[in-house]
Order: sequence, then C-alpha cells, then structure tokens
Amino acid sequence: MRILGIDPGIATIGLGVIDAASREDLRVIEWLTITTAAGTPFPDRLREIHTDLSEFLTDCAPDLAVVERLFFATNERTAIDVAHGRGVILLALSDAGIPVLEPSPLQLKAAITGDGKADKRQMQDMVMRMLKLAEIPRPDDAADALAMALYGALAARELIKN
Repeated sequence: MRILGIDPGIATIGLGVIDAASREDLRVIEWLTITTAAGTPFPDRLREIHTDLSEFLTDCAPDLAVVERLFFATNERTAIDVAHGRGVILLALSDAGIPVLEPSPLQLKAAITGDGKADKRQMQDMVMRMLKLAEIPRPDDAADALAMALYGALAARELIKN
C-alpha cells in the first residue's frame, strides 16, 4: 500500500511517501515540500498548492493519504491561513479519489511513539527508527509528513483487522 502523509501549511507543505507491505516492511519512497512565496497574493498561493499537489498525486498514485487535523494555535491568523491551505489539500485529494485519514496531533503522537504528548525530537527519532533512516529527514515539514504516512500504515492495518 502506498501512503502519502501531508503536513499542511501555506508557505511550506510537507509530503512524505512510503510503501507499506507489512509492519516490518516499510519503505520510504520520497519526501519533499511544496513551497509558496511570501508576498504572493493569498488566492494565488492556494491555487499553487492545489496545482502542485494535484500533479504530485498523479505521479505518486497513493492508495491512502493522511492529513493532520488542526488544533488550537496561538496565532489565530496563521491558524486560519493554514486551515485554508488544508482545505485546498483535502479538495485535491477528493478530486483524485484518494481516501483520507485525519488524525489529531494527540492520535498521531500516540500511534508513533506510544505517548500522545511526545515532543518533536521523540517523533523524529521514531520516524528514523521505524523507516530505518540514517538521519532525520529535512526540512521538519517533510519529517512530519513521513510521520503522517507512518500513522496511515499503522491505522490501515488496524482497519483491516477489524
């Protein structure tokens, strides 16, 4: 099963793709980011995200996507902008007919580390360990996207069992 993890944003959107044959057979395909330039009109940034992601979905052909559910942020303006970007991401996935899982940050952290309050470093260490990587993927947005993809691999197995 090919799983795409997406870390939503406006300036930087993290993408991480894995193939999951089994719990022990997880293979990284790639990680990357979509970026939009500051100063570009907001609607144009949203269109760029949709266009770039739609093209990537055609090339990548994931069976499942995982997009983190947003939670309260201290900067209301940033949270609203990211919510707009997340909406465009969900639209592109829906247009492509790709099923989507939307874990909360707590669900994501608990699934990957066993601790819903894990910090970023604990998450990155587990991503490295589970995907047998020599170093933490960079930038952080891509590492976060790989964590989403791992969540998808773990959740898909649970869904199949039930």
